[in-house]
Amino acid sequence: MKLNRQTTLQSQATVTGVGVHSGLPVNLTIGPAPVDAGLIFVRTGLEGVDREVVASAESVISTEFATVLGDSEGPLVATAEHVLAALRGMGVDNATIEIDGPEVPIMDGSAAAFVAAIDQAGIVAQPAVRRFLQILKPVTVTRGDSFGEFRPYAAGFRAEVEIDFVNPVIGRQSYALELSPERFRREISRARTFGFLNEFARLSSAGFALGSSFENTVVFDDERLLNAEGLRYADECARHKVLDVIGDLALAGLPLLGAFRSVRGGHKLNHAALTALLADRTAWRVVEGETPRRSRVPAEAGRAIVGGMVSPAYSPDVS
Repeated sequence: MKLNRQTTLQSQATVTGVGVHSGLPVNLTIGPAPVDAGLIFVRTGLEGVDREVVASAESVISTEFATVLGDSEGPLVATAEHVLAALRGMGVDNATIEIDGPEVPIMDGSAAAFVAAIDQAGIVAQPAVRRFLQILKPVTVTRGDSFGEFRPYAAGFRAEVEIDFVNPVIGRQSYALELSPERFRREISRARTFGFLNEFARLSSAGFALGSSFENTVVFDDERLLNAEGLRYADECARHKVLDVIGDLALAGLPLLGAFRSVRGGHKLNHAALTALLADRTAWRVVEGETPRRSRVPAEAGRAIVGGMVSPAYSPDVS
């Protein structure tokens, strides 16, 4: 497949599960979309006609525990980040995402099921040149002790994430990724969402995490990991944060040419940084053509670091 052409899905594929926050059953079907359509959610199962919402920064109406998209009438799709990460990570430019419930199914807490659905549907090239949003100068956002920065980068899209938790089992971790379908599949797609056992009662009383379980969430108490099967990667929490970054930044509407660094970040920070970038028309431009050749991955990419302090995993700024 030529990298300078837009892509879509050859056919449809469906996944079925429950929402991690709503606990409600939901079916999600990914399928083809026309050239330049982008990623479009179609909410079905409502009274009256189906409603569409484009996956864009302007469609974000909430970032409490997850990214929620909607329109002037209210929220339509919650927890959109994992399926968006899968589509962007696997190099899909244009797709429809039909969903018959209020929240994307959590599946196993990662993007692996969505990658499998993309594989089932197949990716095909379209007769139009791929467009990118190229970052021209640094744009920085700070929220308390959290920090996000876009900067120019000539070799595609690079995500650099650092997390820092009081919990000694997680501690301080960092992960860096130069995005490609191969690396997304191998290094990021299977990293699961995570949280703390002592947060679940508070979240449930607030109407969140009603569908959480050990089958879809990596759970820690103050001293240990509680999932019997253990971690998929030693730095799975940092890798999942990279997954969230890719999904949240897919709301730029086009693949990014540039780098994004996040320190102690989450959905709120990702959205704030993207909004700041898009608001500054001197900071980016739309370009056409093939993705630049990727540079060699630095030796420190993916290395976990232990130790450090920050807020709980299920604070409003963290998924």
